[in-house]
Amino acid sequence: MLERRSALATAHPYRSPVLKIEEAPGFSLLQLAGNETAIAKSAGPLPERVGVAALHKGRTIFRIGPAQFWAIGPEGDDLSRKLEGKSAVTSLASSRTRILLEGSPARDVLAKGIAIDWHESAFKAGSFALTGVHHMPLAVHCTGVNSFHLYAMRTFAMSVYEWLTDAALEFAKA
Repeated sequence: MLERRSALATAHPYRSPVLKIEEAPGFSLLQLAGNETAIAKSAGPLPERVGVAALHKGRTIFRIGPAQFWAIGPEGDDLSRKLEGKSAVTSLASSRTRILLEGSPARDVLAKGIAIDWHESAFKAGSFALTGVHHMPLAVHCTGVNSFHLYAMRTFAMSVYEWLTDAALEFAKA
């Protein structure tokens, strides 16, 4: 059996007393489409609109469009099995890399390349955006005041990571 290798296996570590940038492995990511009632029965409460995450029993649900969702849970989540025959389910975990960005300058780092209002009153904890950086698609989830998970396509993960670490150079240790 093939062993999964991180897209960031050769990435240079980023070190800073005020900012953390690192891979956040160990998650499941499913794209769900179909009957919202059936999805909610298995996944938990669904967000009313795009841009807001719903949290339920260790699972995060993003509405990405009409009757379309991303469900992020722990590695080995059995949601796919629960939705068998009730919804269209596509596993995306092996095609995405999750990067943690955390610390007081995190919003300033993101603002260097992503045209979103990063002020904490505008992009609050629980918010998410499907966006991009340098023409690379990216999903950004605000998990706390200064904590973010970035979901990059595996093929672009190293480029996104390098962009982040370059944008954060002013906060790195000398």
